[in-house]
Amino acid sequence: MAVAFYVKSIVVLTPILLFTCSAKAASNDGSVLPFPPTPSASIAAPRLQDSKHQRRVEQDHLPKDAPNILIILLDDVGFGLPDTYGGPIHTPTLSRIANDGISYNAFHTTSICSPTRAALLTGRNHQRVGSGTIAERAVDWDGYTGVIPRTSASIAKVLGDYGYKTAALGKWHNTPATETTPMGPFTLWPTGEGIGFDYFYGFLAGETSQWEPRLFENFNPIEPPQVEKYHLSEDLADKAITWMRKQRAYSPDKPFLMYWAPGAAHGPHHIFKEWADKYKGQFDDGWDALRERTFERQKQLGWIPADTKLTPRPETMAAWNSVPENQRAFQRRLMEVFAGFVEHIDVQAGKVIDELDRLNIRDNTIVFYIFGDNGASAEGQNGSISELLAQNQIPNTIEQQIDAMNQLGGLDALGGPKMDNMYHAGWAWAGDTPFKYTKLIASHFGGTRNPMAISWPARIKPDKTPRSQFHHVNDIVPTIYDILGIKPPRVVDGFQQDPIDGVSMVYTFADATAPTRKVTQYFDNNGSRGIYHDGWFASTFGPLTPWLTISPGLAAWDSAKDKWELYKLNSDFSQAEDLAGKEPQRLSEMKSLFLKEAETNNAFPIGAGIWLRIHPEDRAKTPYRSWDFDATTTRMPEFAAPGVGRESNRVTIDAVFGENASGVLYALGGASGGLTLYMDDGHLVYEYNMMIIERYTARSAQKLSPGKHRIEVGTSIAKPGAPALVVLNVDGHEVARADVKRTVPAAFTASETFDVGVDLGSPVSLKYFDKRPFPFNGTINRVHVELQ
Repeated sequence: MAVAFYVKSIVVLTPILLFTCSAKAASNDGSVLPFPPTPSASIAAPRLQDSKHQRRVEQDHLPKDAPNILIILLDDVGFGLPDTYGGPIHTPTLSRIANDGISYNAFHTTSICSPTRAALLTGRNHQRVGSGTIAERAVDWDGYTGVIPRTSASIAKVLGDYGYKTAALGKWHNTPATETTPMGPFTLWPTGEGIGFDYFYGFLAGETSQWEPRLFENFNPIEPPQVEKYHLSEDLADKAITWMRKQRAYSPDKPFLMYWAPGAAHGPHHIFKEWADKYKGQFDDGWDALRERTFERQKQLGWIPADTKLTPRPETMAAWNSVPENQRAFQRRLMEVFAGFVEHIDVQAGKVIDELDRLNIRDNTIVFYIFGDNGASAEGQNGSISELLAQNQIPNTIEQQIDAMNQLGGLDALGGPKMDNMYHAGWAWAGDTPFKYTKLIASHFGGTRNPMAISWPARIKPDKTPRSQFHHVNDIVPTIYDILGIKPPRVVDGFQQDPIDGVSMVYTFADATAPTRKVTQYFDNNGSRGIYHDGWFASTFGPLTPWLTISPGLAAWDSAKDKWELYKLNSDFSQAEDLAGKEPQRLSEMKSLFLKEAETNNAFPIGAGIWLRIHPEDRAKTPYRSWDFDATTTRMPEFAAPGVGRESNRVTIDAVFGENASGVLYALGGASGGLTLYMDDGHLVYEYNMMIIERYTARSAQKLSPGKHRIEVGTSIAKPGAPALVVLNVDGHEVARADVKRTVPAAFTASETFDVGVDLGSPVSLKYFDKRPFPFNGTINRVHVELQ
């Protein structure tokens, strides 16, 4: 099936050319990349006097006036959020692109971060390119390794060989989690040879603090600028503008490709208070009422068909009227913060668009504004001040959350640097109106259908009629190839290329009602799966319920026993009417087609994405069991660092201490969760920050005398998530101990690090929050870590 699609996509690509290529470009069709070097035009004779010098003319492989390409990809925002299309959140930049161009209301993602990005950048299905789950949950089945193969070259690699200048800014999330240290390997970094961007500025992980992000510029770890009011989204807009200006200055004859993918609005929801305050009172009546209002506005705008049905709330998701009155202010403020976060990132995108105007290149720049890499996220579950509680499946209560919040400044502190807050799943469900479910659910459009607007003033006439052709994120690459008259290469860097799975959308640019050219598309994530074929969609929910801390029956789930549903999409926009009982033969054929597509695309075993939820001990980690560090060890990603917070270990430190020594000896994690060993005015202190809601400390009664000392920290943990006993010894004598009631089984954070002699990023302990990064004022000679 996949090979047939490849052939079909070539048929679509070949005749629809928006440019006439030059004879030189046509002389080499680009089937093998990179292009061979242009031969010298000079003649070399034995004697200089007999030689002829003539500068070679480099071949131009692009059509004249090839457009600049800007891809904007927001994170964790749903179909029903932007006011551009009837939602409650002001999105002036999305509206601007939509008004200047065209919009799509049947565009799809994979329902989760890394897989969507891999499909977007390669034009292939996510499991074909090893990205069946997020990088941090990669496992060793071919479709789930987190390794994009060299046989599926990225759009950056291909366009770079054709002469484009390329840049990626923001969230990456497509490098294996254990390969993000200063030792690499760098092949799958954005500017690595396996991906091919010329420039990168952003973060490699799935999320990061917007206040203290763990940034990289190309291969170099950097700290965010020390400015009075820093925010990552604003930084990313500024860096995009700077890069475009440099590109115009240094290579004005070359077009560019920019992939601008900020971390917003993925958790943690971090935003300035004044942006959240813009939405005060707008969500007071809760998520059920918000969903109904959004649905009516969507119909009034003609964004969804008039006969669309509003799907019901899942039985396992709380109704707003079930939320106790004393918790509603908390839940409302979480949504206000999120709304401000979304509007703020859209405004930053607007700054990038403004720069296109300032550089006078807007007319010949095609902008793809994809509003979300999946549906809105339910991973905040019941509302949280520490959103990775959900990823770690740690039980907690709203009372615990609110109590911890009040100790950190109350409602006004939500969105600030001391919390990693995320809203209640009910708000996410409302943000996916009119569809069922949320991010992580690939069986229904609440997880996979995202708005997209495209503008290209030079070539696309503005049209407010929604494009309702069924399309997928893997269609962006073939669309760009089609625009440029490029055939997908057969060979790149010596690697025979996999077929392109997507199809071009160019046919929709001038015809809103053109029949859909995408015949088949499968979906799969965490065992939630579905398949589109010729206007029909068959699907099954799968084993994972994102808004529940523990999904019942997860370990015993059998994919062969799942119940499937069937929908006829041309008369059922929102998947409201299940026709499985009326069309058993069609459903059977669709299920068979899904299995065929799944096998072709390396999606087996179905449900591999939940493996680490059942077997956290198999998470990605380095093979080492012991390490030797010193004060040069900083920015070591948690997934490559010793698991000192999740398994038994002994840390031995040889250091020289001054009078009343202060500063961090070592730290792992950040404000949302982690552990730290530090000196406080001569006292040795250990703290285990259990995802903000619980903190455990041990402190020496006596100060350490000036001079050399050996400190040992022994930690005993029976298994990940179990209680821990932490014992502190100085020069062989116990000085303090801590009983940690429960530990974090998987990871404290997605992007914070292990640091020696300092606590970079967000600080683990509130005790030195105002002193961060709180460098140690003595000398650390050696830190030896042994996992036991």
